[in-house]
Amino acid sequence: MTCIIIEDQAPAQRIIKKYIEDIGTLELLGTFSDTIKALAFLSNNKVDLIFLDIHLPKMTGMEFLRIKPTDSYVILTTAYSDYALESYEYNVVDYLLKPFPFQRFVQAVSKVQGLLSPKTAPETITPKEVNKEIFIKSGHDHIKLKITDIEFIKASADYSEIVTSSKKHLSVEPLKYWLEHLPTGSFVQVHKSYIINIARIQRVSGNRVFTEKGVEIPIGRVYKEGFTAQFLKT
Repeated sequence: MTCIIIEDQAPAQRIIKKYIEDIGTLELLGTFSDTIKALAFLSNNKVDLIFLDIHLPKMTGMEFLRIKPTDSYVILTTAYSDYALESYEYNVVDYLLKPFPFQRFVQAVSKVQGLLSPKTAPETITPKEVNKEIFIKSGHDHIKLKITDIEFIKASADYSEIVTSSKKHLSVEPLKYWLEHLPTGSFVQVHKSYIINIARIQRVSGNRVFTEKGVEIPIGRVYKEGFTAQFLKT
């Protein structure tokens, strides 16, 4: 399926792009920071699916839906639940509340696949096979790590602490680098300073996560809803 993103926030753009890349069955034709630019593109190009934010400059996502010039399917990606009921009047396929986990994203895209191929069984969408190993830059060295060995990553000043089953590595890469390069379905951000390997979670208690080694990691308020949804489905 071909798709475009209409989103004015760079972090949200990066997350959706990463999700699209991990699915592997979507072709991203463009990313637009406002609906005016998107309308100009759509006037000359056909796309199957639009990922649309609601609070946008110049023209809101809801205003865009009222004049949308194509029959492209739409998945709304927003931090606001207020427009859910109204959006379905415009045949929106799904309504994703930020921060939404990868599994929820896959579920929404699967609905579109079923609509595009109604006479056949919907294709099962699975993430692309990801690398089992990754190199980290630590000082002047590049160290190879098994991704499954990583328990969590902590942001510390201008570097990251990568904690594995046996030791800790310091990397010059910031936390956002690891958000973009680690498998989305296996790692989740639970705090502004922490990414955790879901497979390494031993238990969750209130606003805290405990790893298999007993390390206590806080769950940030803005990440709790998305983490809970992803963790409970894992």
